[in-house]
Amino acid sequence: MNIKSKSQVPVALTIAGSDSGGGAGIQADLRTFAFHCVHGTSAITCVTAQNTLGVTRVDAMSKESVEQQIQAVCEDIGVQAAKTGMLLNQEIIATVVKQIETLQIPNLVVDPVMVSRTGAQLIDDEAVKTLRDRLIPLATVLTPNRYEAQILCGLEIKSLDDMKAAAQTIHEKLKVKAVLVKGGGMQGSLRGIDIWFDGKNLETLLIQLVATKNTHGTGCTLSAAIAANLARGDSLFKSARQAKEYVSDALNHALDIGKGQGPVGHFFPLLKNNPYSF
Repeated sequence: MNIKSKSQVPVALTIAGSDSGGGAGIQADLRTFAFHCVHGTSAITCVTAQNTLGVTRVDAMSKESVEQQIQAVCEDIGVQAAKTGMLLNQEIIATVVKQIETLQIPNLVVDPVMVSRTGAQLIDDEAVKTLRDRLIPLATVLTPNRYEAQILCGLEIKSLDDMKAAAQTIHEKLKVKAVLVKGGGMQGSLRGIDIWFDGKNLETLLIQLVATKNTHGTGCTLSAAIAANLARGDSLFKSARQAKEYVSDALNHALDIGKGQGPVGHFFPLLKNNPYSF
């Protein structure tokens, strides 16, 4: 079954967790889709209690719930692109893989949420293995951060050359169409530099670094923006380049809310005289 969108409006699906603080996860993805004039649909994998200071509770959805959410969207509305975020455990990952294969979901962007930008592992080893061996090979675009890329390629990443080697190694080993190794977790002048490789073109994506502590949701937002651009019919590299520009703009309008790390400002670039920009 091929379930491309049945409407004239581009449709994208996010398969990810809910962030009660509204900065990342499903909430960030749906805002990003809307900003790009793409209708956003969702399948929630887990519900978190979190705010700008951190996560205090995580509750997984059942595999049956995840399966039926994806199926309900695809069989009626259809989608032109999808992205995955936090899938939480091996059982949910296997369920998502089955649905992607059965429903032939196109233009899949995989944000392989395994390790945070600070290096903390977020899912167990069994889930990492299932993600690597079963989900990632289905990806059209893969967006690992520094530490996730290290796990996937088996190389230590400390330099720009290391990032390039990682992107090429991941592409070859895991057979994805394109890889975007993110540099948000790099140090010094490398912070914020991303490396793109699609089997032919090796590109360095660099936009002026935005100095802000309010960066919550950048990874989710980037992968969602790539999916939105793919749903609109853009090429792989154009989708990634435009997504990075959007994230940079959202960082320039990041929200200084709460007592910790605030989120990027998804809609605030639209407001020329926005009184709440920081």
